[in-house]
Amino acid sequence: MVNSVHAVNRLTARWATEVEDATVFSAVGVWPLLAFLTDGAAELTREELAEALGVPADQAASAARELLGALESMVGLDSALGLWTRRTLEPRPEWVAGLPAEAHGVLGGDLGADRKALDAWAAERTDGLVDAMPVELTPLTELVLASALVLRTTWESPFEGGHGLWLGSFGRAGLSRTTEGLDDLGVARTPAGKVTRVVVRGDNGIDVQLLLGEHGMTPGQVLGAGLGCLDDSLRPTAGERLKKGDAGPGLYVSKLPTAQPVPPQLTLDTVEFTLTAGHDLLARPELFGLSCAADPGWGGFPGISAAPLAVGSAAQSVTATFSAEGFRAAAVTAAGIAWLSAPGGDLPYETTKAYVRIDRPFGFLAVHRETRLVLVAGWVTDPKPFDEDEYGYPEDPPVSG
Repeated sequence: MVNSVHAVNRLTARWATEVEDATVFSAVGVWPLLAFLTDGAAELTREELAEALGVPADQAASAARELLGALESMVGLDSALGLWTRRTLEPRPEWVAGLPAEAHGVLGGDLGADRKALDAWAAERTDGLVDAMPVELTPLTELVLASALVLRTTWESPFEGGHGLWLGSFGRAGLSRTTEGLDDLGVARTPAGKVTRVVVRGDNGIDVQLLLGEHGMTPGQVLGAGLGCLDDSLRPTAGERLKKGDAGPGLYVSKLPTAQPVPPQLTLDTVEFTLTAGHDLLARPELFGLSCAADPGWGGFPGISAAPLAVGSAAQSVTATFSAEGFRAAAVTAAGIAWLSAPGGDLPYETTKAYVRIDRPFGFLAVHRETRLVLVAGWVTDPKPFDEDEYGYPEDPPVSG
């Protein structure tokens, strides 16, 4: 599982470098599909896919099965793999045998009926969060390979909702909480600048890491810093070791005298958000190792079928919501395989209080705590608007004094 985690997170890091605006994506939804395609690909296609996967081609299918098994055992995460083939296509039994036994379905040839069946599968496997299969169906589509995942977690310490500051003004749905301890706080230093990292822990072993970089840092640089903390290529300064004052982007640390021992505290102000995105994987085929796979001139997929095949479409639909109570996300990924054609004092004790305000574009990683596998990643630029009906008072915050 360790090799699969590293490989999937490596693909997440590569994908993050392409991010320029608000989005959400899931490399763990793409990776097993690429792995099974690798297992049936011709030589040059196989080599390119293996490079994108980060594992040897002859280990790709077994690594995908290992990953799917690990996903199935993760609390708070449901995943599924689906394969549909035309009745006239004869896939190689040894390739089909490498997929989950319950995965194989049939494309009847009626595009409307097939589309309805595929959309129903996507909706059922994601609790309705993704209601359509992100694949193009044409009369030439011979095979569809898809994955689905949905994850849910409830915060160990929930937030309180209210007005949220965003880019210098109110009007967004804010979230705030204060927790004991600084274990979930750190500041990573990168060549591009500092990144403040706050881990919001879920009650089932799924966490969301919020990442705020210095002004001018790109989404890829900020998300890359979070991934570097996961694979230990970056060693962030731990919360208890941060010096007082402005210690990182959006972070202020104070040392306060107290009359009795008081644990350190972390106050986090952030915003609610919901993101949805669709990704055409063939728009950046080199990122996913699909350049040869989409070109019939490179030999197709003889390990899947004797029929001349190529990837005709490959896409992902994904959604994620961060709220006061928890986090939920879902992704469906599919590939269509086509026939070619401080005050002072004398008090005896001191405590540390850290305050993080996330009020401008930031990144996030939803992570399985035990394995450090990134399940969903994204970049937030437009959080949820404040709803006065939800909280029972007008949009403008009260003025004191």
